[in-house]
Amino acid sequence: MYRDRDFDLERELPAHAADLRQDLELQTLLDAMAAGDRFLLQAANAAVLASLDDPEAILYRQDILADCLAQPGVAREIYALACEAMEREKRVYGGFYSVLPDGLLSRSVEVLQMFVGILKRLRQFAEDHRASFRSEGFTTLFEMLITELDDEYFASIEEHLRRLKLKDGILMSADLGTGNHGGNYVLRRRVSKQSWKERIGLPDRPGYVYQIADRDESGMQALAELRGRGTSLVASAVGRSTDHILSFFRMLRAELAFYVGCLNLRERLAEIGEPTCMPEPMGVGTAGLSGRGLVDVSLSLTLGERVVGNDLDADRRHLVMVTGANRGGKSTFLRSVGVAHLMMQCGMFVAADSFRASVCRGVFTHFKREEDATMQSGKLDEELGRMSAIVDELSSQSLVLLNESFASTNEREGSEIARQIVRALLAAGIKVIYVTHLFELAQSLHVEQLPDALFLRAERLADGRRTFRVVEGQPLPTSHGGDLYRRVFGAVLDATPAAADAGLA
Repeated sequence: MYRDRDFDLERELPAHAADLRQDLELQTLLDAMAAGDRFLLQAANAAVLASLDDPEAILYRQDILADCLAQPGVAREIYALACEAMEREKRVYGGFYSVLPDGLLSRSVEVLQMFVGILKRLRQFAEDHRASFRSEGFTTLFEMLITELDDEYFASIEEHLRRLKLKDGILMSADLGTGNHGGNYVLRRRVSKQSWKERIGLPDRPGYVYQIADRDESGMQALAELRGRGTSLVASAVGRSTDHILSFFRMLRAELAFYVGCLNLRERLAEIGEPTCMPEPMGVGTAGLSGRGLVDVSLSLTLGERVVGNDLDADRRHLVMVTGANRGGKSTFLRSVGVAHLMMQCGMFVAADSFRASVCRGVFTHFKREEDATMQSGKLDEELGRMSAIVDELSSQSLVLLNESFASTNEREGSEIARQIVRALLAAGIKVIYVTHLFELAQSLHVEQLPDALFLRAERLADGRRTFRVVEGQPLPTSHGGDLYRRVFGAVLDATPAAADAGLA
C-alpha cells in the first residue's frame, strides 16, 4: 500500500468521513468491495476515506492494482494464504497450559511448523509468478520471499523445530548460588545420547537418579517448575519468532485486502457493463479536472444496470456551477465527481471511460439534509453549523462539493450567504463544485464572467424529457418543475380553474 511504510487499518479517519459516507453514498461502494467480508470492509473503509495527496504514491498503488487486475487469481490466492495462516494459528489450542514455559514452547513449535508449510507455498507462488508481475510492490515482495525463504533457511528452521519438540527429554545446566539454590538455568542442545563419561572412555558407573512416586503431586509440581526454568528462555524466544511470522501474515493480509476489494468491485461493475479506467492523478494546484463517461458508481450498483455517464471539461476551473431541470441528474453528477476523486486518490480505478484530476488535499461535502425532528435549532442554522465545521478543516487545494446548500431560507438571503461563502473559498485557493436551484446566486456569478468558472446545466429536451446529462450552459430562471407536474397530473401547470373545469366538462 505504501512504498516506505505499513498500511494502518486503525488509522484515525478524517473528521468529515461520516459526511462523505452519507452524502456520496459510499456505503454501497464499500459493501461491493467487501462482498460480505467484514475485514475487507474495514480495509476498504480505511483506504477510500484516507486519501493520498501525492501523485507518486497514487501511481505506486495503481501499478500494483494493475498487476492484480491482470492476475486476479494469483492475487486472491496469496491473500487466501495469509488468511489461512491466521485462521489455522487460532485453531492451535493453547489453553491454560500455554501460559507455562513448556506449554508455550509446545504451542509455538506447532504453530511454527504450520507456518513453515504455508511459507513454502508462498515462496513457490513467488517463483512461479514473479515474471508476470511488473509493479514495484509485487516485485519487491517476490524478491524478498525468494531470497530470504531459501532452502537453507527452511532446512535450518525445520532442524530447530525437530530439536525443540524435546522428544528425548531435556538437557540443561544450572549454577549453584547462595544456600545451594539453583540459578542461571540454560537449556542445552543434546549432541549425543551417550553420557560424557562414555564419550571420553571412562567406565560406566551408576548415575544419580531421583524418581518421583506416581502420586507425589508436590514432587511432580517441583519437577515441572524445574523443567520450566530450563525451557523458559527458549519458550520466550520461540514465542517471539511465532509472533513475528504471524505479524508478517497479518500485514500481508491487510496490504492485499484493499486490492482484493478492488477486484470484487471491478467484477461487479463488469457484470453491469460499466466502464472503468485508471485515472491520471495530476499535481496539487494544477487545476485539472476532466473526464469522459463518468458515472455514479453507487447508483449503478444500486440499480444493477448501466447508468448515463457524463463528460466534464473543467481544466483550469476553480468554480463549477451546476443548474437546470429538476430531476435532471445534477446531484448524481456531483456524486460521480466526488466519488471519482476519492477512488483516484486511494489508488483505485474510476468508473469512467477516462478521468484525470488534480490531487486535492481533502474532499468535503455539504449536501442538503432531510428535516430532522430532533434538531434544536432551525434548518439554516444547522446548515451554517456544518459549513463552519468544514471550514475549520479546510486547507488550500481542497475540494468542496455543495448540493442545494442554503436553500432552506428565501432565495435572496440564501443566494447572498452562498455567494459570500463561495467567494471566500475561491480566495483561499479551494475548488468548489456547486449544484443549486438558487438562480440569483448562479446568475450573479455568471454575470461576473469569472475566468476560472464553468457553468453547467442539466440537459432538457424540447419535449421536456431529461437525458440525465450535464452540459455547458448558462443558468436559467426556471427548473422546469412544470414538466414534472404535467407528467404526474397530465395538466398544464398555469391552467386557470375555469379552464380546468371546462376541460373536465
